[in-house]
Parts: sequence; C-alpha cells; structure tokens
Amino acid sequence: MPIIKILPHQELCPQGASITAAPGTSVCEALLENGIAIEHACDMSAACTTCHVVVRQGFASLNEMDETEEDLLDRAWGLEPDSRLSCQAIVAQKDLVIEIPKYTINHARENH
Repeated sequence: MPIIKILPHQELCPQGASITAAPGTSVCEALLENGIAIEHACDMSAACTTCHVVVRQGFASLNEMDETEEDLLDRAWGLEPDSRLSCQAIVAQKDLVIEIPKYTINHARENH
C-alpha cells in the first residue's frame, strides 16, 4: 500500500507522520482514519476548502482535478501549484508527501 508522509503541522500533527492508504482512498479519508483530524467542514462533498493540502511529492499520481475542485481551490488559503482538496485527491499506487497549510478559511472549526 502507498505511504502518505505528512509534514509536521503545529496543531494536527506536530511531529509529522507516515501512514498507509489503500489505492482508491481519498487523502482526507486516509488522514482521518489514522487520527489526523484535518478539517472537512463540508463532510467531503467538495463544497469548501477546509481540507486543502499541498502535495510536495507524488502530485502526478493523483486523479485529475475536476472543474469544481479547481474553482474551489482559488479560494483556499496558501494556494500553491500543487494544491489539492484532500477529499477529492484519490491515492493511486505511489507514495505521497503532503503538507497541511497552517490556516484555512473556516472561521469556526467543526468538531468532526
């Protein structure tokens, strides 16, 4: 199974982490299943940007972005060329390195 390396994030994953994810799983699902409480205010329906991540390695192995995701990412804090909504980024066969941005546009954090 592919490994997702998460770079350190002050609140969600201070030491960083390495997790495994079955191909076909979204990055968001993999993080949540492994105790990394990434925000996902729209319950992974591609209606917000709170699960935004930057894919530092393995970007090309992910599924292609659809127009909805591209449009939403324009509103994400800290947008970079290799940004994805983790709820829409589907793991393939390659390992990934991701960074969870420090901030989101969510003003009221949900308890999921």
